[in-house]
Amino acid sequence: MTLFVDMDEVIADTYGEHIKLYNKNFNANLTKTDCLGYDVWQKVSENHRESIRNHANQIGFFRNLTPIKDSQTVLKELAIKHNVFIASAAMQHPNSLKEKSDWLDEFFPFIPWQNRILCGHKHILRGDILIDDRSRNLKTFEGRSILFTSPHNVNTQDYERVDSWLELRDKLL
Repeated sequence: MTLFVDMDEVIADTYGEHIKLYNKNFNANLTKTDCLGYDVWQKVSENHRESIRNHANQIGFFRNLTPIKDSQTVLKELAIKHNVFIASAAMQHPNSLKEKSDWLDEFFPFIPWQNRILCGHKHILRGDILIDDRSRNLKTFEGRSILFTSPHNVNTQDYERVDSWLELRDKLL
């Protein structure tokens, strides 16, 4: 099978990084639980929202993300059995293209550069499975769509959902 795997909020914890930076910059105590059902910027005061939106433009933001729990182990197992591609929107923020590539080199070296699709829109993807945290990407995919749970999408319905990489392993291996 050909699998496309998103980066942000599927293998890389961007949500947690936004919260960490927000708490550091504003001496706050925001948690993922506080934000359930929303993007982080939607759960802070209006005068702090632009700061969160600018995190992704800061040098090092994408390079310093933490891998999602069990993603490295399970993705390595999937890559042995299936044709795995990383498919990530990487064109919107100037630094993300290089930083995402460098991050993948460090944390997912078993996914070769030839299997990395750093793009704009994902509607061009054609394969068997797309694993993503954003329903807008899954909506146009013609294969099997799997929604990876993230705090912002807990209320999203109408898609097959997985809550962890271990659950994904059980479904695909």
